[in-house]
Amino acid sequence: MEEADYGPHTLLRDVVVEPDGAACDVRMAGGRVVAITPAGERADGAEVVHGGGGTLLPGLVDAHVHMLQWAATRRRVSLAGAGSAAEAVDRLVASLDGPPAPVARDELVFGAHFSDGLWPDRPHKDLLERALPARPVVLFSNDLHACWLSPAALALIGRDHPSGVFTETECMEITAALPAAPAEVQDRWVLEAADAAAARGVTGVIDFEYADTVADWSRRLVARLPSLRVACAVARFVLDDAIERGRRTGDVVPGSGGLLTMGPCKLFVDGSLNTRTAYCHDPYPGLGSSGQLVLPPEELVAVMRRAARHGISPAVHAIGDLATTIALDAFAEVGHGGRIEHAQLVDPGDLRRFAELGVTVGVQPAHAPDDRDVAEQYWPGRTGRAYAYASMLAADARLEIGSDAPVSPLDPWNGIAAAVARTDDDRPPWHAEQAIPLDAALAAASGGRTRVRVGDQADLVVTGCHPRDIPIQDLPEIPITATLLAGRPTYVA
Repeated sequence: MEEADYGPHTLLRDVVVEPDGAACDVRMAGGRVVAITPAGERADGAEVVHGGGGTLLPGLVDAHVHMLQWAATRRRVSLAGAGSAAEAVDRLVASLDGPPAPVARDELVFGAHFSDGLWPDRPHKDLLERALPARPVVLFSNDLHACWLSPAALALIGRDHPSGVFTETECMEITAALPAAPAEVQDRWVLEAADAAAARGVTGVIDFEYADTVADWSRRLVARLPSLRVACAVARFVLDDAIERGRRTGDVVPGSGGLLTMGPCKLFVDGSLNTRTAYCHDPYPGLGSSGQLVLPPEELVAVMRRAARHGISPAVHAIGDLATTIALDAFAEVGHGGRIEHAQLVDPGDLRRFAELGVTVGVQPAHAPDDRDVAEQYWPGRTGRAYAYASMLAADARLEIGSDAPVSPLDPWNGIAAAVARTDDDRPPWHAEQAIPLDAALAAASGGRTRVRVGDQADLVVTGCHPRDIPIQDLPEIPITATLLAGRPTYVA
């Protein structure tokens, strides 16, 4: 594998390496772990990083992020927790003239993280117009499957709409049409977001941004090395170009020093729970709809087969149980493994098929505590098989934990904690029978790695204590002592 020149060898001093639990020094060279010895090793010219007696673990891998959207959302007004459309608008208005700086009247105002599944009223462009006359406003739902625009924002992109609320494909089209910061500014935001992730022990991500991720990340490499390895997902609109260039899933992007690889091709079967567009066997109570089928089975199979024929693995977004069945049927027909992203509601008869078909399940446990109330309302009597991670593991499915940032923060410790505890507040665990052991959650958040061995890629994290030695509810705040990417320190406390 191509590796960047990271300079001199690195010596990580005084860390506890499982399973022995003894204090060790770890020497790295050429991007690999070359020796694990008792503490007290001579540096011999190596760059020294002090572990402070912390626990050495494989670096964390967030298996589902949207890096540019996450980087932008970090700068947007959060509407999380708003209990109604009116409250969301009030919160937005209150934020505009507050610290750190007022927003100019002609500046596009962005908000994020609204969840309208349980709202007593509906989002509408007129609400925004009354509160912020003639102001261009764009608000994104927490699941990224809906956006809510003011009349001025609609005019800005030459559109009109009865409510100003767009979902699914239309939402993505609107997002792409909105004015954006210059590329160099966006790149700075993304690299800063990568640094923040490294400070939480993250060494790799799969970037599912709806963009030409290879071109975007290659441009960022010119500015500086990122703090993460990036698997660059292939959006459907660039699939033909990827095939023409001979790019295959797993290939190292030339000139990236091994930091960029080709990821899978992202395809959508359905929508999401909060927008009531996740495609289900049973209809949503009171709505007369079972959700939205975004890609019909025959079209899904055709695109998957074309991608697989050229060495590009499919990654299929499926949230509802019928969508998951359709996705698994497609994998069976194509005869090629890959990924299903989310699988939030699964028919019990489908559980064994993930392993049988060689399909990895990209899951987001941090969503379960957020979604439990709306799931109880719209998936009544079925929530025992929602976010069913214990059942998936029992059926030998391979789980990989992601955040789906910006839906949840890019910090795998939130997902690890939620997978084990099945709650993130003072409420009792939600379907505790679907909790998974801590070791399984750590492996799912580390690309399947369970411990650090000589010869391993030197993508590592040192935690201030072992995760099992603190209460599960404290895992999201676990102290990080150091993070190393191919032996290069990307964060040191």
